[in-house]
Amino acid sequence: MMSLMWGYGLLMFFGMTLWVVLLALLICAMIRWLNRRTGQEPSPGAPEERSALEILRQRYARGEIDHTTFEQMSERLQGANAPGQRGSSWTNS
Repeated sequence: MMSLMWGYGLLMFFGMTLWVVLLALLICAMIRWLNRRTGQEPSPGAPEERSALEILRQRYARGEIDHTTFEQMSERLQGANAPGQRGSSWTNS
């Protein structure tokens, strides 16, 4: 009689474990689906960092800044990368 009860206990344990695993897989699938839908899919490796100049080019392409602002900021960024540059190029001096 005791071995029969023990068998039902194991069956219930594996049944509950199966449901927990299925629920976890469902949640992971929904998160991946939502990330893909919103365009925020995580990259498999390290996050790719964009340079400041690339971000500036993208802002100009989207129309967030005008041409003169783009030129001024790109000159400052390229000047900041020049060797021998002292101090910050973002000051208005």
